[in-house]
Amino acid sequence: MNDDAMNLRARNSQATREAISHAALRLAIEQGPSGLALVRVHDIATAAGVSPRTYNNYFSSRAEAICAFQADQSRRAGQALRSRPAGEPLDQAVIAAVIELYTDPEPDKAGLRMIMSTPELEGEALKAFSMAEGPLAEAIAARTGTDPQRDLFPAVTAAAITGAIRVAGRHWLEPGNPESFATTLRRALTCIFPAESSKEE
Repeated sequence: MNDDAMNLRARNSQATREAISHAALRLAIEQGPSGLALVRVHDIATAAGVSPRTYNNYFSSRAEAICAFQADQSRRAGQALRSRPAGEPLDQAVIAAVIELYTDPEPDKAGLRMIMSTPELEGEALKAFSMAEGPLAEAIAARTGTDPQRDLFPAVTAAAITGAIRVAGRHWLEPGNPESFATTLRRALTCIFPAESSKEE
């Protein structure tokens, strides 16, 4: 199989994964607060235009399907940071990379509220966000010239970043919050780098 065929197959696979995930979340939201328990695999597969067998090839649970978007974002977190200009200070690079990754597009409030208000989904989302820690720590270590096996800084900073993303999500969902998610997320991430950020003000 040549590279073009492999890339096409990967894109088609990702499109199917995203279609199933979007269908699962939409159906859960339509069912209301207890939506996760009411949605059936057959319904998700039908809404996504695939067979139940195809659904099972991609996901082992409804919670995993619904939180697939968060998992996919997390897998790209390390690369997003590595893609920032080499001379950019760490705090600016992290904030720019994370905001671009997690706010383009801006999260769907109804979907995020469903995830954060359903224990099973919140647990799956936590697992998804945690996927970002390893790649982020490696990217931070590469940018700062530290050894992730010996130095705690990369791993602790990566864990703080993923924690800030979750806190920002909860704060953004609070009634009456007029901010964009990008603004809330920037404020949360700035808490990790107060010394560096204060120099810019």
